[in-house]
Amino acid sequence: MRALKLAALFAAGAALALPALAARASSHSDAPLIKLDPQANLTDVYAFVRQRSTGEKVLVVEISVRPFSEPGDGILYDAFSDDARYSIHIANPNTGAEVQRYDFQFSPVSVNGNYKNLNTALRYGRGADIGGQPDAGAIQDVGDSHQNFVQTYAVRKVVGSTSTLLNTGTTLMVPPYNVGVRTTPFYNDPNTGKAISGATSRATLDRYTRETVYDLTSSGKVYTVFAGCREDGFYCDIPGIFDLLDPRIVSPSPPGTFGQNGGGVDGFKGFNVLHYGIVIPISDLPSFQYTAPFPARTSTGVGVYASVSRPRVTLRKTDGLPVNSGPWVQVNRLANPFFNEGFVALVDKDRYNRMSPTQDATLFAKYALNPELGVLINAVYHLGITTTGRTDLALVFIPDVVRVDTTTGAVPVSGEGGFNRLSFIGGDTVMNGNGDSIPGGWPNGRRFGDDVADIALTALASGPSYTTITVVGDNVDSNDQVYNQTFPYAGTPNAGTRNSKDSGVNVECPPGGQD
Repeated sequence: MRALKLAALFAAGAALALPALAARASSHSDAPLIKLDPQANLTDVYAFVRQRSTGEKVLVVEISVRPFSEPGDGILYDAFSDDARYSIHIANPNTGAEVQRYDFQFSPVSVNGNYKNLNTALRYGRGADIGGQPDAGAIQDVGDSHQNFVQTYAVRKVVGSTSTLLNTGTTLMVPPYNVGVRTTPFYNDPNTGKAISGATSRATLDRYTRETVYDLTSSGKVYTVFAGCREDGFYCDIPGIFDLLDPRIVSPSPPGTFGQNGGGVDGFKGFNVLHYGIVIPISDLPSFQYTAPFPARTSTGVGVYASVSRPRVTLRKTDGLPVNSGPWVQVNRLANPFFNEGFVALVDKDRYNRMSPTQDATLFAKYALNPELGVLINAVYHLGITTTGRTDLALVFIPDVVRVDTTTGAVPVSGEGGFNRLSFIGGDTVMNGNGDSIPGGWPNGRRFGDDVADIALTALASGPSYTTITVVGDNVDSNDQVYNQTFPYAGTPNAGTRNSKDSGVNVECPPGGQD
């Protein structure tokens, strides 16, 4: 096992850090009830500081929902639930109390939705007939005649009892699903048929994504929003971990150590998620002092978490569409990766999803203080992980909000110089307003590409003293898709016909293409 002395880690600019464990997926399968409601099942929360071309500092928050969305799941493909409220919460990082909320709500997917032609089975590739003949073909622009179904949405900012519609006068459209190169060509390489990602500016985003990134002005502030399908940016050998630590996640040398050599299997490659996000001017955010971990220090910023709510009552009629009534009821929430999924016991998982972070200290702190995963790893690999009194982990997870120091400059993102998937462990640090060197990534916010599984396992194995840093991982060291370096930072959605798990070698490409 590779061990790094704490002093050396600090000398390299890494500010020690982070929570524990590699659980099931970041949060793709966290509780029994939400497992039955995939469209409301949150998977990942990303939050980090960036800077606009004007020099304005912003907080980027992107949320993924609907795990294991199959790219080839035609004929309808996935869409956001029209009777759910998808929310982004800005919270006090000390208490978890909400101070701002941004609600995304979507138009119907039923026959009452935005369809051009209800007399076809196709959502994408055919719209209204022309002269009695089918108008079939590729979607050239979002909302055009070949995008039969166009889901739209509204975004509201909520502060206390005041709710403000941010998209007044603007229709926010969801881009089409990436059906494939013949139906949604501008997502994909014309030769391989696979999605092209890695945009470095808004101008270099694919056409469908670029057309659905919206700048909204409210009270003199500019917010940027997006909602649509994206590639699942989480990577981890979750299948191997939960098969009682399959040997493929273990390095061959030294024997019996968790791996860092890329020999594991990414259990999420080739899948998509539904995704929504907002860019918020930091000047529009509150500011709180809080204690950040590893080592304990004072930081200044906010907490972030996501939730999905549904109406309290849904009446399913036999002669018409369902009727919803009553107040919103929270059915899922998520902040830091792994907490509910890998720490919280079955008896409390559903209760966690219903609760506010303000109740975490009372109800769920015991799971951070006494991590079961450490017990299991000790039983199989005898690592000697400390499994009680883990106040270091409680400092990260309780309350369960992603804490972001908003006094730093823009943090590097995947593909840029200075970015390291291991965050502070790999020397990826930034300076905050106090002059302290702090992690560039998780647990200071979370970026796309942060290897949260390896960071978490390292913290689990190294704490609570951190006198020696034992770097361990799951043997998956990269995502199968390239992330963007601009909003939305989540990668281009995988194509239905060709992706990293479905080669599609027998699918005919357009003229000039090749298998």
